[in-house]
Amino acid sequence: MPYALFCHEAKLSKAYPTEADVWKLAQKSGLVVDVVSEDQNPAPRPVLDYDYEIRSCQADPHEDPARNKAEAERDARSEPLLGSKAA
Repeated sequence: MPYALFCHEAKLSKAYPTEADVWKLAQKSGLVVDVVSEDQNPAPRPVLDYDYEIRSCQADPHEDPARNKAEAERDARSEPLLGSKAA
């Protein structure tokens, strides 16, 4: 079952093969924040900002979650790193 990023009932991202793939997309998009719980574990944990959530979904017709993941990975490799000098 593929997964996507949602806000309320609106699907905001393409479908991806795993929930972890969508977490990576959300992290890259700046939608993940670290919060400290008041439980006994003081270490911060990542959560989605605002009303965003990752849910399982049906892929849209003609949509291939594996191809979406491959495209996202290719795009990530081709983007310049922050602080790097252009040639």
